Parts: sequence; structure tokens; C-alpha cells
Amino acid sequence: MAGSTKSSSKLKDFLRKLGPGLVTGASDDDPSGIATYSQAGAQFGLSTLWTALITFPMMAAIQGMCARIGLVTSQGLTVTLKQHYSKPLLYTMLLFSFPAITLNIGADIQGMGAVSHMIFPKVPVSVFCIAFTAVLMYVIIKYPYQQIAMILKWLCLSLLLYILVPFMVKQDWGLIARKTFIPTMQFNKEFLSIIVAILGTTISPYLFFWQATMEAEDIAHSKRRVVVNKRVLDNMKTDVNVGMLLSNVVMFFIILTAGSVLFPAGIREINTIDQAAKALEPLTGKLTYLIFTLGVLGTGLLAIPVLAGSQSYMLAETFGWEAGLDKKFPQARAFYISIIISLLVGLSLDFFGISPIKALLYTAISYGLTAPVMIAIVLHIGNNKKIMGTRTNSKISNFLGYLTLVLMTVAAVGLIYFLVV
Repeated sequence: MAGSTKSSSKLKDFLRKLGPGLVTGASDDDPSGIATYSQAGAQFGLSTLWTALITFPMMAAIQGMCARIGLVTSQGLTVTLKQHYSKPLLYTMLLFSFPAITLNIGADIQGMGAVSHMIFPKVPVSVFCIAFTAVLMYVIIKYPYQQIAMILKWLCLSLLLYILVPFMVKQDWGLIARKTFIPTMQFNKEFLSIIVAILGTTISPYLFFWQATMEAEDIAHSKRRVVVNKRVLDNMKTDVNVGMLLSNVVMFFIILTAGSVLFPAGIREINTIDQAAKALEPLTGKLTYLIFTLGVLGTGLLAIPVLAGSQSYMLAETFGWEAGLDKKFPQARAFYISIIISLLVGLSLDFFGISPIKALLYTAISYGLTAPVMIAIVLHIGNNKKIMGTRTNSKISNFLGYLTLVLMTVAAVGLIYFLVV
């Protein structure tokens, strides 16, 4: 009994450490990520499985830097930029970030509507899109941050559905191991587009802002004064590492599902997100496609508040508005109105005939092209003693951070070269 009680206590202590990092990692596998990973598997089989190994340490390093910035400064990344860097840099960052985030919101709403229509074909996609948007608006405005954070934590469980799917079909685990540990590269526009899209959807700039702001919000909501000591930083690292690990494990299994089911069946092109789910049904059974569909809904409900929230925090911190998901609507009117507008603009994309899967892939690619700039800024802030004091980046964080910067820059430049030539 004593051993059981001790184990239970350790588990509770571990779960208490999980917060912004877990939500950030889980929201990274939104319908945009699902679409990108499904397309990677359908188009190139198991050839991109190795990317899950390299993106984990890079994601953990960059998100860890952002989390530390939020903890040390007790403010969001945008405020830090505003206080210590030039305005042109701040506005350029906003200019690059907003179109991609808005497109991401719209594509996620479309994806959720499409898979819901697949389950209930008598209800039009647009009705589902409007309904999801209305529900999200209500929840974000009505409930304070702590309750929303708890809801988001539970939605993280939806990601576990994707781990089940590959075990429902026969697999060549020897081939899977080779493709995972021995990288495969193809030097052409299509393969580089997928690599940039994978990097862009796993290392997304909007998550940098969300991570820093949520760490600062957690401090603001603490009932006692928080001293950023080694214990606090270690808890943050555990939270971030677990979140990024979960994100990459799910990414691995989605690529594996599409690569081992769709690719051998000759399905190379995924044009809509519901097509990715539908294609699985005749090959692996109805249960598999239902699991895939429920995962899209769960991750969409998880990711859209993160997307809309990060964009609104960026605006509020830039222009000095009252902001916070813990505040009532009258207390932070401009902040909540910007969330409403971002959701409505995202919803409007459904009525322009834009293919959700194309929009999601373009979003991921745009993140991949703009992320190097933001990574360079995060690295500079993380090593700036005037801002971080004695809590600057460690050598291993800098190594992984600069490695991420180099790899994403090379991939982006390579893609631009193949697009131009």
C-alpha cells in the first residue's frame, strides 16, 4: 500500500508539472499538421519518418527558450520585442505572422467541418463550420484561462487515437526502423516542399508567442510570488519536453499510417482532409477512419483557441490593450474582439472555395519560410543578458537552436531555389 501511495503521489506531482508545454505540443498536431503528415506519407511512403527524430530536440530547444523568456520576463514575447528591439522588426514579425495564422484558423475550421460532414452527410459542411466557430467563440469569451487550460489538457488525449491506427494493419517493422533511423532525401521541389511543410508545422512561429505568454500567465495566476529558480526551470523543461515528445510521437504515427496504408494502395494525392480519413476506410476498416476523424475534431478544438489566442495576444501586447483569457469581455474588449475577428475571417475562407488541404499545406510551408527569422530573434533574446540576466541559454540550447536555424534556412532556401528555377 505504501508503494502504491508513493507511486500515486509521484504521478500526481508529474501531472501537476504539465501545463503550457503540453498544450503547446498537442496543439501543434492540429488539422494543419495532420494534413501535412498525411500528405507526406501518401506521397512519399515511409521516406519522411526520420523527420520525427530530428524535430523533437529542435522543438524542445526552441519552445524551451520561449518558455524561459516568458518565465524570466513575466511577459509575452511581443512585449519583449517591443521594449528591447526596433519597431520595424516588431511590425515585420506581425506582418509575416498574421496571414499564416489566419489561414491556419480557417483551414482548421474547414477541416473539422469536412470530417463532421463525412459522419453526418445530411448536414452541410458550412453548417458545421459555423457551429464550431460559434462554440469556440462562446467558450473563449465565457470561461477564464484556468478552465480553458483544463479543457485543452483533456483534449490532448485525442492525439493518442493516432498511435492506435498503425497497429490495426500488418507492418514491416524492420523497414520502418530503417526509414526512421536512416534519413532519405530527394532533391526535388515536391520532396523539399514536404520537408519545409513538416518543419513549418512542427516549429511554428505562433507557438513561440503562445508558449512565452502562457508561462507569463501561469505566473500571473499563481497565488504566491514565483521565484524563477532551478526547480521552476526544471518543471518547465519537463512540461515542454513531454509536450514536444507527444507531438512528435503523434507526427510519427500519422506519417506511418499514411505511408503504410495509402502509399501502397496507390493513393498519392490528398486533396481534402476528409479524403485522408475516407481513404483509410476500405483499406483498414470503419473503426480506423472514425479514429482518424475524431482525432481531427479533437485537435481542431484544441488548436484553434491557441491560434486565435496567440494572434490576439500579439496584437494586444503591440498596441498596449488590456489582454488575458482570465479577463471578462468588458475588461479586455479589444483583445476579445480581435479573437472574434480572427475566427470570422478564418470561417469566411470556407466560402471562397479554397481546398482545405491546400490551405493547410500552404500554411505549413509559409511557417517554414518565416520561422528562421523568428528563431534568430528568439536566440538573440535568449542570449541577451540585459533581458535574461543569469538565465540565458545553455550551451546545449544554443547548439540545438542554431542547428534548427541552419536546417530550416537551408530547407527554405532550397525550396525557393526549386520554385524559381
